[in-house]
Amino acid sequence: MKVLLLSPYPERLQPSIEAASDHLLARYDAIEMSWVQQMNFDWIVSYGYSHIIRRPVLDAFPSRIVNLHISYLPWNRGADPNLWSWIDDTPKGVTLHQVDEGVDTGPIIDQVLVHFGIGETLATSYEQLRTAAETMFTRVWPLVRAGRIHPRRQPAGGSVHRARDRDAIMAVLPAGWDTPVNEVARLGRRIGRHQGGPP
Repeated sequence: MKVLLLSPYPERLQPSIEAASDHLLARYDAIEMSWVQQMNFDWIVSYGYSHIIRRPVLDAFPSRIVNLHISYLPWNRGADPNLWSWIDDTPKGVTLHQVDEGVDTGPIIDQVLVHFGIGETLATSYEQLRTAAETMFTRVWPLVRAGRIHPRRQPAGGSVHRARDRDAIMAVLPAGWDTPVNEVARLGRRIGRHQGGPP
């Protein structure tokens, strides 16, 4: 199979994709439908991709575009999911889901809860989430490409955040991304939950 990997760090998933004997092409810039058609891909995998995948591409790859997101969907869709999981006191984890027209709203293929110690920072917890996401992808990709996993609709509720939501929070974090997560959680309690906690 021929796989298009849309990611700023393709080397993190490349071994898993190529281990399944798939041919891989990686890009991070915005893609055009004409180019995608010309290249004749079988699957598209997104990981940390910041461009919107438009309707013509979605229509051309029904159920064959997947995204690796470092949140436990439906919580913390969109930008900076790790940050908001601490601010909003929502479940922390990683999810592989199909891509639709919404922001991280597509059916869930697999997901894993991740638990952290109190000594973590935003930076170290982010790296742990990335490792958990990549480990999960390695496990499920052979099943996904073989059509052996049946995605499920996301449950109702959850939360979503935009990149612009981050600025006011980052301005008051004492050490930026190196701020301990327990301090971030305390900040969330002090300012009131942005979107509420889990049901």
